[in-house]
Amino acid sequence: MGNPLVTLTPSLPKSLLSLEVNGERVECLVAPQKTLLEVLREDLQLTGTKHGCELGECGTCTVLIDGVPILSCLELGVACENRSVTTVEGLAAGAELHPLQHAFAELGAAQCGYCTPGILLTAKALLEENPAPARPEIVSALGGNLCRCTGYVKIYEAVELAAARMRGEAAEPKRESLYGH
Repeated sequence: MGNPLVTLTPSLPKSLLSLEVNGERVECLVAPQKTLLEVLREDLQLTGTKHGCELGECGTCTVLIDGVPILSCLELGVACENRSVTTVEGLAAGAELHPLQHAFAELGAAQCGYCTPGILLTAKALLEENPAPARPEIVSALGGNLCRCTGYVKIYEAVELAAARMRGEAAEPKRESLYGH
């Protein structure tokens, strides 16, 4: 008769998902209940997007969908049909780091690095919308991205440095950013 406490769930049919990821058209079969986070990591092997809280509270899983920061742990993969998704793997142009990646590395803005992909993508969206954000605008934009390792100052400074360089300014990091006071 079997154990009455064990319920077998029938396997849901998989759906063909077609979307653009980091500039390339991809197709894969996915279970309809899979989040975009799971599709990216498990089906497409793009592990730069991180599992965090899986409740939409930490920002670790942030990706860009059609240029807008979205928490991939809350977005169903099938809801991204024919959409454009950018992950941290899509920031660099070949071997050339994105200015944000370069500034983060230069200033040591990433400590353990676990939150960094989500922060980079959120900052990228901010700078595309506003190439010269003031510090309060950066703080507000990154407010949904939690970092347990830093005090955020170097993160904000890295975004400011990248923004200046992306505007064509010959910006260099402040001495205190590199060496302290």
